[in-house]
Amino acid sequence: MSDTPAIPVNAIRYNDQGLVPAIIQDYLDGAVLMMAWMNAESLTKTLETGQTWFWSRSRQELWPKGATSGHVQQVQWMRYDCDSDALLIGVEQVGDIACHTGERSCFHRLGAETNPPQGTPGDTLSQVFRVILSRRDQPQPGSYTNQLFKGGTNKILKKVGEETAEFIMACKDDDAQGIASEAADVIYHLLVALAYQGVNLRQVYQVLAERRGTRRQANP
Repeated sequence: MSDTPAIPVNAIRYNDQGLVPAIIQDYLDGAVLMMAWMNAESLTKTLETGQTWFWSRSRQELWPKGATSGHVQQVQWMRYDCDSDALLIGVEQVGDIACHTGERSCFHRLGAETNPPQGTPGDTLSQVFRVILSRRDQPQPGSYTNQLFKGGTNKILKKVGEETAEFIMACKDDDAQGIASEAADVIYHLLVALAYQGVNLRQVYQVLAERRGTRRQANP
């Protein structure tokens, strides 16, 4: 676990069953992965081991996440809310699968079964990057992304340059909607360039997280 101060186990307000809800999210892109219950013992074991432990209400026992599947959660930081009755835990999800169904997130169901499945709210860039990777690995006819990949480095970088110039001009024109639109274009083409170069978006997230941590330590 990182240098984040430990959660004060005795300061948490547990419910009548001695439990507190714990929301688990990806520590880099913020995707909500799951919700489970903790008691003082499982919270203590989580703090001691650096991996998530929960309390099973159905089995009435402690359980370490990933004990069977291998999809353990490495804790990166922990927080509790203003009322001290809920936990928020940022983790590195091993295998990128948190749900027992094989989905990345337990929150993958929609209200209407006829709707197509959507990604987890809060990780839009990661969702877009996954689509780009799927186009790279499984080309589809007529895909603009595949046209970029086919053109190679020169075409991709040319588009990055063009979109960056258009973003600059939108800023010069003080056009808020245009700025947002051009920024989206720049980000999309940057993601294509990352995928083409074999650089995972999570590597970028990691660099940003490390830089943020360094600057926060330097300027408390």
